This record gives sequence, structure tokens and C-alpha cells, in this order.
Amino acid sequence: MQAVFYHEGHQAHNPKMWFYRGVAQQSREVPERALAIKSALTAAGYQVTAPLDFGRKPLERVHTERYLKFLEVAYEDWIRLEGTGPEVVANMFPIGKDPGYPEIISGRAGFHMEDLSCPINAGTWRAAYGSAQSALAAADAVIHGNGVTRAFGLCRPPGHHAFAERAAGYCYLNNAAIAAQYFRDHGAARVSILDVDVHHGNGSQDIFYDRGDVQFVSLHGDPANFSPFFWGYKNQTGRGEGEGATVNFPLPLGVSEADYLATLTIALKAVQAFGPDALVISLGLDTFVGDPYAAFRITTAGYGRIAAMIYALTKPSVAVLEGGYLCPELGKNLVTFLNA
Repeated sequence: MQAVFYHEGHQAHNPKMWFYRGVAQQSREVPERALAIKSALTAAGYQVTAPLDFGRKPLERVHTERYLKFLEVAYEDWIRLEGTGPEVVANMFPIGKDPGYPEIISGRAGFHMEDLSCPINAGTWRAAYGSAQSALAAADAVIHGNGVTRAFGLCRPPGHHAFAERAAGYCYLNNAAIAAQYFRDHGAARVSILDVDVHHGNGSQDIFYDRGDVQFVSLHGDPANFSPFFWGYKNQTGRGEGEGATVNFPLPLGVSEADYLATLTIALKAVQAFGPDALVISLGLDTFVGDPYAAFRITTAGYGRIAAMIYALTKPSVAVLEGGYLCPELGKNLVTFLNA
């Protein structure tokens, strides 16, 4: 078994609004998803450990200081404004390469939010901070854990859509990127991020797009027809020193498990060719056939096959939870992956 880390503070973040096609809906990213997974882990015999606090500096290695400050104070500033709703939700977004930086919170919200799926409430900063600490604890366990070669961060909220200074797609702090940078800062010359969420990890791609020391490889729904739409195309391969270090595998919606595994084989060859000293897995369980997104056809047993293929690389590995939404098999899918 492997080390598992989980921060109870995620329950303080319980978003009520998610805007889809202009209509407010209940968010799918709710505390119950992490609670269901934790329950399944405990029942399977895993010891779930609260992470130590690694502080703010590892977050600053990935995110800008003004963005971290925004997340920390946004809700308090928001409720001081007259006529605001119960959560911080932007209603205007900048267009252009060099936008100004507003003082008023409604303007800063637009600057720091990529979309309407990541409202901020009173507990969001605590939850996002704790989620990042879980990812750091997992990476630290592998680095200093006396023979621990695999660890899992039960991270909620998820992270792979978060940019260096923008929240997006339920994500506020990029847990996978923070773990990857932590590996780099503790001796790993090269790190690969393998993203197997049904959605492309656009934030992770953007953070490392110009760098050649961190590889980003992603299997995801074809952005021509699936969110996040603007990232994850095959011709997005990196820039400058990062040219070739981004490798995207867009897949058709409804892809079979067999075809998915065949593509994963190719993706893992790209990881192996990069020669990383450590591997970070953005583990999305929303590829499941019974997930509310219902975009891919992965079975519960399939998660065991996916994990066995990944761990056959024999790299020091950290998996962090990304997507995967409420369905009866959610916890079982995660346990099947970790048990591989």
C-alpha cells in the first residue's frame, strides 16, 4: 500500500453556483465526493493521514503572489460590497495581452477567474490551501519517506485547470504543478506530469509550456467538442525551451476502454523517452463509464489496468485527485487504481 494524505478543511468549500450556458446550477464539485473516496480508502485498509503544513513558499513557486493574495482575501472583500451575491463570481473578463489590474474586488475577480465554474466562498482559501498541502505531503513522502515510492493526495478542490494566476474549472491551486515543482526543487532534474482526467489539464500545460524540465502528457476528450475547448490540441507541443515537452492525446467522446489503453501505451512511451526522475499523475476518475460526464467508457477494472501500466514505469510517483464525481463506484474506482 502507499501513503495517502487528506485535509479535512476541504469541507469548508461547498460551492452553490455553477454557471453553464448562462444558467446557475448546483456544482458537481461537492464535499461528498472526497468523503466518499476517503470512506472507501479507510474500508480498504488505507491509513489516511493529515498533511503537515509546508507553508506558502511551495505555492509561490507555481502561482503569483498577487493571485495567492486574491484567493486569501477575495471573499472578505466581496461581502463588503453592496449588492453582491453569496459567492465571489466574476461578471467581466479581460481581453487583450496586457490588461490593467483593478483595485475593486469585482474587477480582480474577473482578472483571476478563467470561467464561471469556480466561485469563492468563506472556506475556499482554506480548502484550496489544504488541498495543495496534501499534494506536497505526498511528494515529500516519496522524497523523504524511507523507501516510499508511491503516494496519493486526496486533493479537493482539484487543481489541473488552475493557471499561475487564474482559477478555472473547479480549480484554484494547481496541485499537480505544485507537486512537480516540489520534486524539481528537491533534486529531480526532470519531472513528468501524466494527466488522465477526462478534461485537458490546461492550467498544468500553461504553467510549464515554456519549460523543458517538466513534461506534460495528457489523454482527454477532444477539445474541438469538449471543455476546456481551447487547450489540448495535438499541435500544442510547447514553446521555446519547452518545445516537445507537451504531448497531447485528444480522444473522441465515447472512446472505448480498449482504445484508451492503446493510446495510454503510446503516451507512456513518451514519458519513458523523456526520462523523468519522478512522475506526477493527475488522476481523474471522471473517465468512468458511470460518471456524470459520461464521456469515456473506462470500467472499474480498467482503473487497475491503467495504474498497472503507469506504475510499470517504476518511477517515484505521486497521484493527485482531479475529477471524478458522485456515483456509486467512485470510491471503488480509486481503490482499484491504488491497489494495482
